Amino acid sequence: MDFFIPYCKKNNQDLCQARWLLWGAIIALLFSMLSASLSHAGSIHIKSVEVAAVNQGYEISVDSEIALNATLERALEKGIILYFATKLTLEDSRWFLVNDEVARAKLRVALRYYALTRQYQLNYLSSSQNFNSLKEALKALGHLKGYPLTVKDGLKENVEYMASLRIWFDLTRMPKPFQVEALASSQWELTSDRLEWRMKLPVIGQPMIVKGQ
Repeated sequence: MDFFIPYCKKNNQDLCQARWLLWGAIIALLFSMLSASLSHAGSIHIKSVEVAAVNQGYEISVDSEIALNATLERALEKGIILYFATKLTLEDSRWFLVNDEVARAKLRVALRYYALTRQYQLNYLSSSQNFNSLKEALKALGHLKGYPLTVKDGLKENVEYMASLRIWFDLTRMPKPFQVEALASSQWELTSDRLEWRMKLPVIGQPMIVKGQ
């Protein structure tokens, strides 16, 4: 972006001051528009994840911040259901076992807006919650607690595993016309960075907590 500084003659101080005030107002307006545009950009930030041992296996809890961009907000207001997926995987990190996934937890939550009641709703696998504002709904969406880890193979306490966590807007659950439109627009893409770490399985009463990057 290029900026031009107004030039004023010394014998016209009033006009010079007026030009500087006008120029300052224009710059302030441009920066406020830029700030509003950036603040309305969608984002998903993982704050922390917890893996805890329970009597019948392991559970995960995820704390994140989710913000929708203007495109997703408009779609939601038009009655389109938005699906968000959270996936945690554990892979055996021993060098001779390549991409050997031994456990995973994948959660999908639907976010919906009801114009008649002006309420937002989160639909989980076996339950739902209603909220009076989008801010409240997104805050709850970012706090997932006590979801089971599905074990594909026998886990061992003394083995170090590679863990991976990601949260994203699941476009594959959208109607086909929206999927086609998304191919030409990045506004339909919303995902967190992939959080990766090495871990050994926790014991009961001593959960493992990893902070987001």
